[in-house]
Amino acid sequence: MWPATLLGMRVLLCPDKFAGTLPAQEVAAAVAEGWREVADGDDLLIRPLADGGPGFVAVLAEALGGRRVPVPTVDPLGRPTDGEILVTDDGTAYLESAQACGLHLLAAAERDPKATTSYGLGALVTAAVEHGARTVVIGLGGSGTNDGGAGLVTALGVTPLDEAGRALPYGGAALAAIVGLDGAPRLRGATLVAATDVDNPLLGLHGASNVYGPQKGATREDVLLLDAALERFAGVLEKDLPGCPPGLGALPGGGAAGGLGAAILALGGRCASGIGLVTEAIGLPAALDAADLVITGEGSFDHQSLRGKVVAGVAGAARDRGVPCVVLAGQVSTGRREAASAGVTDAYSLVEHFGGEERGGLDAALSRPAEGLRQLGARLARQWSR
Repeated sequence: MWPATLLGMRVLLCPDKFAGTLPAQEVAAAVAEGWREVADGDDLLIRPLADGGPGFVAVLAEALGGRRVPVPTVDPLGRPTDGEILVTDDGTAYLESAQACGLHLLAAAERDPKATTSYGLGALVTAAVEHGARTVVIGLGGSGTNDGGAGLVTALGVTPLDEAGRALPYGGAALAAIVGLDGAPRLRGATLVAATDVDNPLLGLHGASNVYGPQKGATREDVLLLDAALERFAGVLEKDLPGCPPGLGALPGGGAAGGLGAAILALGGRCASGIGLVTEAIGLPAALDAADLVITGEGSFDHQSLRGKVVAGVAGAARDRGVPCVVLAGQVSTGRREAASAGVTDAYSLVEHFGGEERGGLDAALSRPAEGLRQLGARLARQWSR
């Protein structure tokens, strides 16, 4: 795993993506380039990470091998888009919901969780099943939908119906009229696994609509409507879908990705830690055991970062081993004391590196992230390299 060396530090680079600017692989590469400009004799081990959101398939493909199969699907508004699945030799398929349901697929004016659908995810799951997968692991995160997975179950053969027996339109708002289901899921015995580090339930104050709806374009009135609609949908799933667990609306993880977690649980699946799955696949624990310094990061290091995100998992594991951990981010709003308690030794912001918001630092961080990360990598090498 680590190259043999007599001198130099062992630096583990394991960032998440910088959402909207750089994938995790490019983040790590930029930091490594800057470090090597200053301390070329150190050993840098690059292990990009993902927690189930965008980049999940790419990170696992790099670690596990297997076949990456392109799959045509549709976006949250039903427009054609490209997706893919990763099929490994052990009969497992990996896919990410964001390829079909992602918020990044929508322009700001198109964000309306009352209307967006998870139907496109069903095309990815169907492709995985048709390729013989016995286990389908679905990375959840970055969604622009809030339909409780109604589109997903529809694509798999289970149609939500209104009182007149008609199929409901797509979108979360339409579920306010649901009274029953028609059909059975076409999974051919495959087991679904929701890879997520969100433990929110489907319903209520901490549920999908209340917590994540506003960032997807929901007004306060929309949130109330959607939460009520999802409550009705959950009741129908429990009543009409064999194997659906009782109390679906309150189960941990059900609120992930606009309620996709709940749909996967209703289909007999289970939730698993996305970051835990990825770190095991890439051999991160062994790399941490041998590291002298860990560098991780994400687009925004804020209060949500310490609730099951990549940075929290990496920093906690480094702390447990007595290894310093530095966070690089586009923006940093987490307090120093709070970060330190989670295992973060120090945190650096691209916005501040480029002069702060008042001096155009935000624009530079968004337009020149690789340049800033390379410069921060060099700065860290000067501070830390022996």
